[in-house]
Amino acid sequence: MEKVLEQIESYKKEIEALAVKGAKELEEYRIKFLGTKGIVKALMGEMKNVASEQKKQFGQVLNEFKQYAEEKYEEWKNITANGQPSTASDIDLTLPGDPIAVGSRHPISLMRNHIVSIFQRLGFAVAEGPEIEDDWHNFGALNLDENHPARDMQDTFYIHTNPDWLLRTHTSNIQIREMEKGKLPIRIVCPGRVYRNETISARSHCYFHQVEGLYIDENVSFADLKQTLYFFVQEMYGKDVKVRFRPSYFPFTEPSAEMDVSCFICGGEGCNICKHTGWVEILGCGMVHPKVLENCGIDSNKYTGFAFGMGVERPALLKYGINDIRLFSENDVRFLKQFTSAT
Repeated sequence: MEKVLEQIESYKKEIEALAVKGAKELEEYRIKFLGTKGIVKALMGEMKNVASEQKKQFGQVLNEFKQYAEEKYEEWKNITANGQPSTASDIDLTLPGDPIAVGSRHPISLMRNHIVSIFQRLGFAVAEGPEIEDDWHNFGALNLDENHPARDMQDTFYIHTNPDWLLRTHTSNIQIREMEKGKLPIRIVCPGRVYRNETISARSHCYFHQVEGLYIDENVSFADLKQTLYFFVQEMYGKDVKVRFRPSYFPFTEPSAEMDVSCFICGGEGCNICKHTGWVEILGCGMVHPKVLENCGIDSNKYTGFAFGMGVERPALLKYGINDIRLFSENDVRFLKQFTSAT
């Protein structure tokens, strides 16, 4: 064994003395030390001649030598280009640099930011809240008691370990938390992700995004609500967009309405997005129910307010001419790259 160890040290010194400058010399080195009939392979064959008690020590020395020989080969391989040593003179500094791909914002983020910016121009501040919410802030305070039939309108994801907690079905929980603070007047928009156990299709998904708004002060009227939403729609879709309000029902607003705009996908002729009606509902709205104000400690005899809520995906479908909501969550780079310069 001592003789073999001396050979290994001799081979190390030989490698250290080498000066590989080209592909030919590099290949000669590989064949001599790392080839199938090379020195490293031959030394491995000496393992059978080593005493059992010395095999561990010999194996460690042999592995270290093998790693050293391989590292030197990789080192020389990296500094050798096309058989010639790489030098600073080989680099043409006048060539343009490699282009760096520019990332893009997700269309949902673009639309959410655009919606929020429109309402910020009207003096609305942005408020945020938790996505995992308790039953009171998501339902109870919004005039939906435990047995209220309107709860069936929203197929809710409850937390298995504690049914009193759930994934919020709307961002109205943020409005409740802001009203509970008692700092009046309130003028906020509440963007965020919400969750409902719905069938996934071209028009709906089990999670989506909302922007809800709330304005509470003295002498707030339904006329204020309509003018606010008219301004929003014209800023979003242009001055020529057609708008209609339809009476509706929400337990947390009274009176309540739904707002439709003319479908830009089909030009009002009918498609799968507008259900072949020529109209697309973009939001629900109404005057805040007095009971909701009272639940949050606000005097309903002194203060009134309006609220509205819209999904982000549906306006994005209209704005960018997209006909399937599922594209937003598929993370297809070919789709997302189209929004690099979108606003």
